[in-house]
Amino acid sequence: MSRRFFCCRTSLLSAAVVLFFLTYAHAQCNPHSPNPASPPETASVTLSGKPVTIDYCAPSMKGRKIFGELVPYGKVWRTGANSATTLKTQSTLHIGNLVVPPGTYTLYTLPEQHGWKLIVNKQTGQWGTVYNQDQDLGRVDMMDGVIPSSAVEKFAIDFENTQGNKTELHLKWENTNVYVPVAATD
Repeated sequence: MSRRFFCCRTSLLSAAVVLFFLTYAHAQCNPHSPNPASPPETASVTLSGKPVTIDYCAPSMKGRKIFGELVPYGKVWRTGANSATTLKTQSTLHIGNLVVPPGTYTLYTLPEQHGWKLIVNKQTGQWGTVYNQDQDLGRVDMMDGVIPSSAVEKFAIDFENTQGNKTELHLKWENTNVYVPVAATD
């Protein structure tokens, strides 16, 4: 077999493998994919007449221990599955004590047994596990919400207790409910 044929064949095989994995990864949180393992979800709220949306992929427990095992304590988590969790706002927000100008951001969290942090990151468009701390807009402490009476099977992000220009951003999964206050300032 000639060296040129071998290199060409190897390149084609490599391209096919990369294409397979990109297609597989895209299907995991692709609304056009039948039965994705971690389906796409959106949490949205209107504050001061302007939309705030969070797009994420929602994994399920599937009998696994989540926090402290699948999602380890003390390590930055993509806050969902697959592609990065995206926050879009047309208003200036106060998320906890962090001022977030209008724009698009990536949300990460730092889970702890006691005392989570929400991370708002300026880098966007990356895969969920690609985290660059130098791009952090900031980190805010999250509070413990009411513990669910039964385990939450599918990860959920939602806005609760919305009144006027204020709401709470909640993250719920397994036996965890953490939240941070959010307010629009314009």
